[in-house]
Parts: sequence; structure tokens; C-alpha cells
Amino acid sequence: MPITPATATHSSSNGTADAILLELVDENGVTIGTAEKLSAHQPPGQLHRAFSVFLFDERGRLLIQQRALGKYHSPGVWSNTCCGHPYPGEAPFAAAARRTYEELGVSPSLLAEAGTVRYNHPDPDSGLVEQEYNHLFVGLVQAELRPDPEEVAEAAFVSPAELAERHAQDAFSAWFMTVLDAARPAVRELTGPSADW
Repeated sequence: MPITPATATHSSSNGTADAILLELVDENGVTIGTAEKLSAHQPPGQLHRAFSVFLFDERGRLLIQQRALGKYHSPGVWSNTCCGHPYPGEAPFAAAARRTYEELGVSPSLLAEAGTVRYNHPDPDSGLVEQEYNHLFVGLVQAELRPDPEEVAEAAFVSPAELAERHAQDAFSAWFMTVLDAARPAVRELTGPSADW
């Protein structure tokens, strides 16, 4: 993992992981403090900064991933290309690029901001709550995927019709449709009318 001022404080010299902190924000997305990751997701949830990435191939197909079964939150469900939380002090854009590489082994060949969305989604299976101020990003991927099996069980490129079919039969993350719908204007601008997003 590249070492930046934000990530340097989140790795330790003896190889053990420190507690992961998230940025707590107000309704306008202004940072008001920090909280440990799991505690921020305990009901009723604390509003915190997050990001969601939507990457597309040259045919305008969306890269989706099935979250690894070992993840404590929403394991085994399908979701967008990548999502996560910036470290305190880390720019959402940098966090989005970092986590895309960590999870899928690729760096986007283009990544652009696509707005923000605020939501409150309880997860009925885990009992955890996604209370998030989410920064959205769209982009292109042109390299071969090398998913980390501890993060990603499976990945697939899907057209809008294929996504609708999968969404009807497979389990998806509680936040997926909220973030996709919020990102659609930027998705359409990126992929063009023929992709039909």
C-alpha cells in the first residue's frame, strides 16, 4: 500500500493493525470528529464520510463485486465496484483510488467526482447501520483485475440489462441502488447514450 500522510498513521511497525477510525461529519459533510469503524456502524449509526466507486469497461459495462464471505459487514452480497471510508484527513478521491487498488488490484485509468449522497440504511442481517455521507466517483478500468480474495469473492462486468437480472435474483448491498441512482447522471455522461444507463 502506498504510504501517504493519512495512511502512515494507520499501519504499525510490528505488522498489527491499529483500530480503524472514520471521519464523523455533519449533514453538510463537514468533519466534526472521529469514531472507531465498528462503533460508528452500531445502531442508530453515526453519520460518517464514505465513498463509492463505479468503474466501467470500454463497452460501458459496470464492474460489480461480490463482497468476500469473511467480511463482518454485508458478506457475500453484490455491490458496486468499490466502496469504503477515507481515513481521517485522507481526501475521498485518494481513498477511492487506494481502496480500488487494494481490493481489485487495478488503478482506474480515469476517475472523476460524481457528487455526494446521504443515506441511512440498516442492514437486516448484521444489525449494523450505514449512516453515511457518501462521495461518488465514476471512471474507467482497462487493466486485468487481480482481486484480493479476503475482500472480493467474485467480480463481473454487467450491462444495465444484466444488472437488472442479477439484482432480481441475487442479494445486493443495502446501499447499492441508492448510490447507483445518485451517480447515474455522471455514469450517463461517462458511458454515453448507447450504454443505456
